[in-house]
Amino acid sequence: MGKFRFLNVSLAGAAALALMSAASAQAADIVGLITKTETNPFFVKMREGAEQKAKELGIELRTAAGKYDGDNDAQVAAIENLISAGAKGFAIVPSDSKAIVPTIKKARDAGLMVIVLDTPLDPMDAATATFATDNRKAGKLIGEWAKGTLGDKAKDASIVFLDLATNQPTVDYLRDQGFMEGFGIDVKDPNRYGDEDDPRICTHEISEGDQAKGRTAMENALQKCPDVSVVYTINEPAAAGAWEALKGAGKDDGSVLIVSIDGGCPGVKNVEAGVIGATSQQYPHKMASMALEAIASGKLPEVDPAVGFLDTGATLITAKPVDGVESISVKEGLDLCWG
Repeated sequence: MGKFRFLNVSLAGAAALALMSAASAQAADIVGLITKTETNPFFVKMREGAEQKAKELGIELRTAAGKYDGDNDAQVAAIENLISAGAKGFAIVPSDSKAIVPTIKKARDAGLMVIVLDTPLDPMDAATATFATDNRKAGKLIGEWAKGTLGDKAKDASIVFLDLATNQPTVDYLRDQGFMEGFGIDVKDPNRYGDEDDPRICTHEISEGDQAKGRTAMENALQKCPDVSVVYTINEPAAAGAWEALKGAGKDDGSVLIVSIDGGCPGVKNVEAGVIGATSQQYPHKMASMALEAIASGKLPEVDPAVGFLDTGATLITAKPVDGVESISVKEGLDLCWG
């Protein structure tokens, strides 16, 4: 009889512990990650960083993404869902730097911490904080490299720009104009490209950061710019597409320099293969990991007020260094992709 009572007490205790455990699991902080798309390798790596940090911190991660780069409506819906779920906060790579701002404000008014990654809002201070590559600097590095590589030929260059989107989100014009500054092109409106009068700019085409669309954009550019000598690309998938188009036109003989930004492992391998001359590497895994830690703790790292955002770094990678332009080797880039 005594044994039976002891067993009942033990079972009751175990049930209570199970209920407590379930309640604890239900009470875990919900944190979100919203990216532009699910398929871009940059955002895949960002999600991996967030998942790893969420597991480490014991928080519930909810992820969402647009169907395509520029899908603001999907990002608005994802934020609304996180507000309804009582999330503690979220990190987001905005598809539209301006259009998403009212929904960001709604989330912050509801008490959510909002950390923007990679693509600053317009205005930047609409978010709680921004963790990003200095995209203007990243562009400037590849512009300086291209100018240094061409030497005297830079003054007669014919340049094709494969940009991101017609709405020109911040990451788009920052990288584009950074390249211009590095190459020695006079930038007009610092927050919008396309108004420059430098005769070396042959055309701006839209790639949506996609390989297939990058190829189409480059094919269109070749109709306008048959003597192209430099191709700036918003990212490495667009660069891969540009290379396919150049190869198809018989221009894979080294006469055209392709430069890019991201520093993903496939992109760095394309530097090694000579497809891309130089790329600026950034660190999405680090961005996402730091963002989740900040949201979970409720504490932000110190940010230089002069910069206005937490700079997570940009490093030039090339197999052909240029004097005066700091860079690392392809091997080092492969070791770091995508930290």
